[in-house]
Amino acid sequence: MVENIILANPRGYCAGVDRAIITVEKALEMYGKPVYVRHEIVHNKHVCDELKRKGALFVEELNEVPKGSVLILSAHGTDPKIKDNALSRFKLIDAVCPLVTKVHLEAVKYSRKDYDILLIGHKGHQEVIGTMGEADMQLIETVSDVEHVSVKDPEKVVYLTQTTLSVDETKDIIEALKQKYPKIIMPPVGDICYATTNRQAAVKELCKKVELILVVGAENSSNSVRLVETAKNLNVNAYLIPDKDAIQDEWFHNVKNVGLSSGASVPDVLVQEVIEHIQKNNKCDVETLEHIKENMTFSLPIEIREP
Repeated sequence: MVENIILANPRGYCAGVDRAIITVEKALEMYGKPVYVRHEIVHNKHVCDELKRKGALFVEELNEVPKGSVLILSAHGTDPKIKDNALSRFKLIDAVCPLVTKVHLEAVKYSRKDYDILLIGHKGHQEVIGTMGEADMQLIETVSDVEHVSVKDPEKVVYLTQTTLSVDETKDIIEALKQKYPKIIMPPVGDICYATTNRQAAVKELCKKVELILVVGAENSSNSVRLVETAKNLNVNAYLIPDKDAIQDEWFHNVKNVGLSSGASVPDVLVQEVIEHIQKNNKCDVETLEHIKENMTFSLPIEIREP
């Protein structure tokens, strides 16, 4: 019988996700329906379904968008070739997270200086696709990948990282890179975003108090998957769930304390629904484990700012 639900804080929306969602909503207000969005604006089906109801149309290819339409690019960043192609055809609004933009600018800067660029990330993730479009670079997913890296000049190597990775996950890869290339340059400020780091740290604190952790988030949300991995790496049972309907009663066998967190693209209403679902079968208290206060905000794209 579950006796306590402990909420991680921070959890849920980060500043980049908040900015992206508001961008779509403001664009609908300013330009009317429909507004087209290339790729999921953020990796959460519930968020995208709500924006669809308001008039957003999600597409993967530019040829799905009528010429002259309003087109919003997702928070994960876009290959500059696609962006350049879209500029001449649509009213373009780029909702890319400013922290992803920072990585893109680093890639461009070091490419111009003729550095070999090594990107730590996951193949096929939208952010990685966008970043790799900025310059020639090699993708590294595991420590073993480091063995196969070849560079022009060991004195001119830099590594960048996908913003939604786990700090623990990248630590061993970075160490292997430093051993192979002692002169390797790291980003002036770490690429892994503040929200990803903070949510992982909050889950680590939860692990000291619970026997089970549920993370609300999508399977294609890198930062949500990393939260589950963070808990499992500390030997705490953890599951990734898109919403309350995915919960299985057998998970709570011999569990008194349940930890609850959510990915950076998850609205808190989904977390509250999970709490209500658990409380239907358990008389349990709910408390919040405060870890780090977040107050980060990002300016909206200039195309939708109030005059």
